[in-house]
Amino acid sequence: MSRVYVAGVGMIPFTKPGANAPYDVMGAEAARLALQDAGIEYGRVQQAYAGYVYGDSTSGQKALYRVGMIGVPIVNVNNNCATGSTALFLAHQAVASGAADCVLALGFEQMRPGALGTVFDDRPSAFESFDKAAEELVDVPNMPLALKYFGGAGLSHMEKYGTRLETFAKVRAKASRHAANNPLALFRTVVTAEDVLSDKMIWPGVMTRLMACPPTCGAAAALLVSEKFAKANGIDTAVYIAGQAMTTDRETTFAARDMIEVVGAGMTREAVSRVYEAASIDPTDVDVVELHDCFAQNELITYEALGLCPTGGAEKFIEDGDNTYGGKFVVNPSGGLLSKGHPLGATGLAQCYELTHQLRGTAAARQVDGARIALQHNLGLGGACVVTLYRAD
Repeated sequence: MSRVYVAGVGMIPFTKPGANAPYDVMGAEAARLALQDAGIEYGRVQQAYAGYVYGDSTSGQKALYRVGMIGVPIVNVNNNCATGSTALFLAHQAVASGAADCVLALGFEQMRPGALGTVFDDRPSAFESFDKAAEELVDVPNMPLALKYFGGAGLSHMEKYGTRLETFAKVRAKASRHAANNPLALFRTVVTAEDVLSDKMIWPGVMTRLMACPPTCGAAAALLVSEKFAKANGIDTAVYIAGQAMTTDRETTFAARDMIEVVGAGMTREAVSRVYEAASIDPTDVDVVELHDCFAQNELITYEALGLCPTGGAEKFIEDGDNTYGGKFVVNPSGGLLSKGHPLGATGLAQCYELTHQLRGTAAARQVDGARIALQHNLGLGGACVVTLYRAD
């Protein structure tokens, strides 16, 4: 298996729906930025994986044809909120296996305002089992499903471990402090935990509006190359993928009768365990993390699933400042989904963008001192989880 290097990354500023360019324009711009960062012409790309959730078939071609019509295989990818990292997973597999030496992973999303909803309502929903579990475990009528899923998981953590609402508010406040230094983030205004708690309560005692990420439009991309290709073309080999795993649900997702499992904690534990083993490290070796904080509740739950702290220990982890600069780990230096925004197809590649710059030492005011090992976690319900470990060469 060839070592796979992140040769180039590109990302455009994330925006609110309505303030964005069309998806194909955004996607093409991100792809060009990644190619420019790598110093590679599009004609050298041997495969491309284009990820998006809301769009017609072959939207990937529509975006990449703006970059060039070169006959390259373009595979369209849709894996809910893990779409961007699934495109990255497929690109990594292609290079690591020797099937290709230069592969582009692209993610973009053109979203509408408001809560996520069903588009195809004339057929069985992919979320039938998840909806059924949520209805049985969480008695909150007329609640948008994503809020019910992740709010229910947060409530489960509160009931099990005594976690306080203000702890979730501190997660959101931390995200805002980090995003203040990210020019590509949607929300750069710093808020306090008190501000978060005083915002509109969308689930009394469980969640305020600021604890949920907003619908967002944007695009990001990464170019992956083999060691042979990198050496032959004088490409920067500062960052490589040291381990990666993708998982889907097991029967325990529903059999456990716990919303924490319904929202993918089990998938996360399994994926990260494989990655730590493949890279021969443990969580204490990690310097910087970009994880899937679609809700403040999910960030807290994911600390434990990734092994950054013991099960039930997330509140102490937050109180001790171990999720930010000066602590054990810096989590979501980009501002995460909560502040950076969450264009579904782009999120996994935006995380790759951030961590690549962290390991290059080019993250400017967001830079984590001495960062050498970076962990990425991207989750999609339905479900899929991709965990990727990067190392500085």
